[in-house]
Amino acid sequence: MSDIKTILENSKSIAMIGVSNDPKKPSTIVMKYMQEYGYKVYPVNPSAKGKKILGEEVYASITEIKDPIDIVDVFRPSKEAFGIAEDTVKIGAKVLWLQLGIRDENAKSLVEKNNIEYIENKCTKMEYQKFFLKIRQAFPVLSN
Repeated sequence: MSDIKTILENSKSIAMIGVSNDPKKPSTIVMKYMQEYGYKVYPVNPSAKGKKILGEEVYASITEIKDPIDIVDVFRPSKEAFGIAEDTVKIGAKVLWLQLGIRDENAKSLVEKNNIEYIENKCTKMEYQKFFLKIRQAFPVLSN
C-alpha cells in the first residue's frame, strides 16, 4: 500500500465523481483547488453531462473518459461506492479515493484484489495541504 503523499506526488489526473456547478459545494471547491495545483480534473456527473464545470467537459461516467485516470475521487454516498469501484477496475485507474464520510468494505476488497489503491474517509484537498503546504485547514463551514 502506497502512502497518500506518494499517491498525490505520482498522480496527474483525477476523475471527480459527484462534482457540481455550485461553487459552494465541497466537490467544486476541491476540484478548483486540485486544478490550481496542476491536476487534470475530469468532472463526472450524469445530470450535467455535456456541460462544463470549471472549464472541463462533464462526463456521465468514468467509463466515458478516454484518457488514463490516476485517481477516481468520489463525492457520492457510500452505497454507490461499489458500482464506482467496478468502473474503477474497468478503466484501470490506480486509486479509488472516497471522500470524507464515505466507506465501503466491498469496494475496498474489489479494488485491492485488482491492485488498485483504496483510500476512504479522506479529502484530497486537505491531504494535499497537509503533505505539500504543511497546513491543516478546516474545511469551510457548509450550510444547507
